[in-house]
Amino acid sequence: MGAAGTVGTTRQEGRTVATTTATAKKSTDSAAPRNKRRPARGGVGAELTKEQNAEQGFQASEALSANLQRVLVDLIELSLQGKQAHWNVVGTNFRDTHLQLDEIIEAAREFADTIAERMRALHALPDGRSDVVAETTTLPEIPQGEIATTEVVDLMTERLDDVATTCRDVHDDVDEEDPTSADILHAILERVEQLSWMVSAENRTPRR
Repeated sequence: MGAAGTVGTTRQEGRTVATTTATAKKSTDSAAPRNKRRPARGGVGAELTKEQNAEQGFQASEALSANLQRVLVDLIELSLQGKQAHWNVVGTNFRDTHLQLDEIIEAAREFADTIAERMRALHALPDGRSDVVAETTTLPEIPQGEIATTEVVDLMTERLDDVATTCRDVHDDVDEEDPTSADILHAILERVEQLSWMVSAENRTPRR
């Protein structure tokens, strides 16, 4: 039978019966990941002299690097979820919500870049790869498909508050080792909490 299998015979109650023995390896496609990515290449850096490659100045500890990384992945995820909501929001007050989401995305992207570049200035390595972001962010997933404006308001308020919580969680430890990085967290907190207030107000009613 060629590659598909081999044919043999066996005796059953006086009869000769043809049998087939499969030789093809059983497929394991169902167990494979949906999108098997090729391993990363490169990333070693240029070959420089020892003096050229020396890291100068203050260097972040592993703890400081890890704390800034926590903020980074939440900001990246916030920008991605904001864009997902931006594309799929529908309903009353659509245009204002659509544009307000872009404000959130712009702030998240700008702050993510600031955090990542601060990490590099301290000789730490920011990791913004999609796999890492998905595995380590504190933000919950955002639903797929069209989302009503009122639901988007609640979803984005929750996520803005999650980013603020991460900043507050790491703040004291960051401030103890590097007050300059803590100043960046202050700026992020000020803007993120302002956006949370402005977004959440869309669904609020006046206090009586």
